[in-house]
Amino acid sequence: MCLIFLCQILVSISLLAGVASGQLSLSSSTIKFGSVDVGSKVTKSVTVTNTAKVKITISKASVSGAEFAFTGPGLPLTLAPSGSAKLSLAFDPTQAGKVTGSLSVSGTKGTRKTSISASASLAGTGVTPPAGFLSVPSSLNLGSVVIGSKQSQSLTLSNTGGSSLIISGAKVSGTGFSVSGLTYPFMLNAGSTAALTVSFAPTAAGTDNATLSLSSNASDPSASVALTGSGTIAGGTLGVAPGSLSFGNVDVGSTLSKGGTLTASGGSVVLSSASSNNAEFKLGGLTLPITIASGQSLSFTVTFAPTSAGVVSASLSFVSGSGTATESVSGTGATIQHTVDLSWDASSSPSISGYNVYRATNSAGPYTKITSNLDPSMTLIDGSVQSGQTYYYVATAVNSSGQESGYSNQVKAVVPLP
Repeated sequence: MCLIFLCQILVSISLLAGVASGQLSLSSSTIKFGSVDVGSKVTKSVTVTNTAKVKITISKASVSGAEFAFTGPGLPLTLAPSGSAKLSLAFDPTQAGKVTGSLSVSGTKGTRKTSISASASLAGTGVTPPAGFLSVPSSLNLGSVVIGSKQSQSLTLSNTGGSSLIISGAKVSGTGFSVSGLTYPFMLNAGSTAALTVSFAPTAAGTDNATLSLSSNASDPSASVALTGSGTIAGGTLGVAPGSLSFGNVDVGSTLSKGGTLTASGGSVVLSSASSNNAEFKLGGLTLPITIASGQSLSFTVTFAPTSAGVVSASLSFVSGSGTATESVSGTGATIQHTVDLSWDASSSPSISGYNVYRATNSAGPYTKITSNLDPSMTLIDGSVQSGQTYYYVATAVNSSGQESGYSNQVKAVVPLP
């Protein structure tokens, strides 16, 4: 027994040392990943082939070099004689420079589970990618804004460089302007954009100028935008039409929309906010703040979405620098009473006095009788159903002696939501 065991050990050692034995081979002795940007990842594949006359089971794929990784397929993997499979490897450099490593594939062959392996070297080079570049518009005009109001615009930041960059802050020099929208430090990936919100709230009439400065680790660390805007004195009056709006009856769970108009007269008006004091009436179609020029109109929508039955009312408020315009709205939430119409064939039994109908909310029962008296007509309208509920119905026949048959075939009825 000892001699046989020793022989098996010697054979195993011989196979481990003989990658070139022609029993387990890799398609390349060196897998080259080439130059890869630091922070990026490249995947390559190598083919492993079983050149033995028995099956080989690959149980392990080991990679040396922290920046290389074996990514698949899942092991263990069995190869039939002459069979092959592709092994995937990834190179993810963390710093610039040449990197080397190795791949070792091991397993067993045949019924004796003899150890077998193959190996290849790995090579790649990490390179520093081109620096990020922060691109911004050269200027932004916020237009004319009534004193006491605020106007905002979106400003797009673009990274047109070859790698991500970090925006560390944004600062505005000049009165009346402010910036928001990002939390710093903010990472902007290569080829990506981000949006800042620039606001202008003048405190006096006339033109205001400011500079928005952005700091980052881009190749050009300084980026700036010239800001301008004009403060104007409110002189117009805001009107709303109609003064009241009625929606009539609207089914609970449904919606109905109607329109209205805002008009500026005697001068331009800046609409700064619009609201409803009842959540069942919602305003739409307005992007605020917005300036309505003198003599011009702006459309809006009101949507009534009742959540319960009954009369509902609300007041809509439209706020501008010259005052507040209001509109009253009302409507009635109406409920839908669904019914289920049932009919059945006459029983073939003689002396039938009438029928009973039973209902359940589960296909397996139990059933509850919903007919108070025998129904001789073979039709029934069930008006006691609830919206969104599913019901199951059966009928029985009762003869003149009061004997009741078994349940008929079951029918299903789904009551819709309101």
